[in-house]
Amino acid sequence: MRSVSESADLFRHVSADKSEFYRRIMDVFAAAKRQYRLQLRPDEVLAEAEWSGAPPRIEEVNVALTQLTVWGNLESHPDTARVSSLSDFYRARFLYRLSQGGEAVEAALTLFVQTLQRRAELQTVALEDIANRLRALQTLAGEREPDVAKVHETLRDLVRVFEGLAENAQAFMAGVARSIELQQAESSAVSTYKRQLIDYLERFIGDLVRRSDTIAGHILALDPRIDVLLQQVAAREARDAAPGNETDRVEAQTSHWNAWRERWKGLHGWFFRSGHEPSQAELLRARARSAIPQLLGAIAALNERRSGRSDRSADFRILANWFVACQNDGEAHRLARAAFALNPARHFALNMDADADLPASTRWADAPPLKIHPRLREYGEATPRGPMARIRDRAEARARLARELAEEFLQVEAARRRLATGHSIRLSDLGELDGHAFGLFLGLLGEALTEQTHPEAAVSRQTGDGLLHIDLTPLAAETRAEISTPHGIFSGRDHLITITPTQDLR
Repeated sequence: MRSVSESADLFRHVSADKSEFYRRIMDVFAAAKRQYRLQLRPDEVLAEAEWSGAPPRIEEVNVALTQLTVWGNLESHPDTARVSSLSDFYRARFLYRLSQGGEAVEAALTLFVQTLQRRAELQTVALEDIANRLRALQTLAGEREPDVAKVHETLRDLVRVFEGLAENAQAFMAGVARSIELQQAESSAVSTYKRQLIDYLERFIGDLVRRSDTIAGHILALDPRIDVLLQQVAAREARDAAPGNETDRVEAQTSHWNAWRERWKGLHGWFFRSGHEPSQAELLRARARSAIPQLLGAIAALNERRSGRSDRSADFRILANWFVACQNDGEAHRLARAAFALNPARHFALNMDADADLPASTRWADAPPLKIHPRLREYGEATPRGPMARIRDRAEARARLARELAEEFLQVEAARRRLATGHSIRLSDLGELDGHAFGLFLGLLGEALTEQTHPEAAVSRQTGDGLLHIDLTPLAAETRAEISTPHGIFSGRDHLITITPTQDLR
């Protein structure tokens, strides 16, 4: 048997300089084993391997095969099948095949890759299969003389399905709904995945609740007879044990029986409480429920990132990409100064003129020391604060502003009462308007004209503030109106205008 230090050599080809080259050769031998081929020649390895570039020379393959044999991954045997001359007989030719250690390493690496690439699943189908196997086992147990071969087959199927369910459930509880991937995914991918995951979890939780009672009922029904069945199955398995005396046979049967009892105990514990501890099915159900809030939390984080709120992790990732894109160290240093505000703080010094010629790009280690004002260190400011400024009394200004606003309001109301009479009047009959009345008139006229689709069309609309209603009807094209204002004469085509307060129309 190989020692631990010798077994470590079996994994040396994974971390060697030409690890990829060695792995492509070992992949050929692993495929040959799956195809039930016993041994390979170097030229077959060269032809069947999937090389990344140009195929290597046969001498390089021979060297690699020799090295793998030294590490213990392969076994070599002299190849005399193709000897056609005496010189060929003396030339070293070998057939290679996987050694026992090499097979173990390939199986371990395959399992390692499958475990890393396996996605956690919640197997709803497995629950149905477990219930069906238990029902079949219950039927076999009810017979007067159970068929041990069928019981053994049913138990093996039950264990296989249950182990798959337990492994996937364990992986799911460890990953909890791919929350890490969701944190880094794009918002569109999360939106698509969100509905699918919630439906997936709801379906599994519903099946788990519904089928758990059925499975628990089958287990309770089998409990009184399960030991007898397990002993019969263990005795059947013990027949394949290596030849030995009666004691060895009994030990083998006991070992198989204990293994089956442990598996049944695990199945029992999955669907029944153990003391104050909840069952594994309850834990899985609780973890599946908790995946939904975690999913919603991940979506909320993405929404915050998309809405522009501060996301420190995203900012650091973007900054890291900027550092990677820098052409040289100088650009990286400038980016670091800008990102982390590492600008020179020489303005804190007392002797500001001493280093006036010192460039800002001078490294802190190369620059002369600065003398920082003690008050700046203690109070955070270099000069003491003066007395508080006196608060100005603005009461008079606020009173004057209030009087002006009241006076302006009265003038606007007066202008509104003059114009908003509810009676039709020609523009030419308005006469003279003061500044406030003319401003109100222009505003109303502008709102009315924006609704007019043609110069001859009449307009009727409500003002934007909803207080007045305007009816404007153009008169003959040759008519003309003039309105005197403090700023001059306003003239144009004459119209018939009616301005009515909205409250009077109700």
